Amino acid sequence: MQKVLTVDGSYTLFSKQYNQHYHNPSDGAVHESLYKHVLPALTHHEKKNELSILDICFGLGYNTFTTLYWLLKTASNKKVFIYSPELDQNLIHNLQDFEYPKEFDFLKELIKSLRLKGFYEDERVHVKIFIGDAREYLQNIQTKIDIVYQDAFSSEVNRELWTKEYFAQIKTLLNEDAILTTYSTATPVRMGLHVNGFYMYENKSEFTRNGTLAFLKKQNRDFFIDMELKQQRNPEAKPFFDSCQENI
Repeated sequence: MQKVLTVDGSYTLFSKQYNQHYHNPSDGAVHESLYKHVLPALTHHEKKNELSILDICFGLGYNTFTTLYWLLKTASNKKVFIYSPELDQNLIHNLQDFEYPKEFDFLKELIKSLRLKGFYEDERVHVKIFIGDAREYLQNIQTKIDIVYQDAFSSEVNRELWTKEYFAQIKTLLNEDAILTTYSTATPVRMGLHVNGFYMYENKSEFTRNGTLAFLKKQNRDFFIDMELKQQRNPEAKPFFDSCQENI
């Protein structure tokens, strides 16, 4: 793992296994988590007092940690339950040695607990990491989910977490008012969401590149992505599939 300084002053890692950064250096690790995931999700659910969040995948924990930082910063009394699969156990074991922003200093005990036990809980915060295959983990989740941070490595190297069948699994876990956030704007990814009944909107921010917000119901918001029109204009547009043959 190679440590990389990103544009907002926070660090990320470069994975030689996947040949990708955990965060886009030109967006910034904190900015990417805050503006592509945390703010859209928490704004959507600002009236809920309790939230269940599925963080795909945990990685360096920026999405989880930024969520907790923002709730503290805004003096929110929400209870949060965060569930996150992660394939790389060594990454979790080495979290305490990673150079996080000083804003995350209050999370030292939480990070220590995740490293040693794989979970942390207090009266308002519950975080649980599952070490192993994310698709296997999804089969066993019993909790209905309000927020999905869809933040796996890209479909070029981790396609199994971007397919039509994968999003079908995700859909079965969601509350009706759930939101899914992702950095991906790829047509096959959006098609995978579309064929599963999601409505999508462009997530625009002055601090990062655009992303995608997905819902099970149409929203009263700008930047609707009309996938039916897109498919009419490009009949070849299709989602990724679990089966290799279907992807041909």
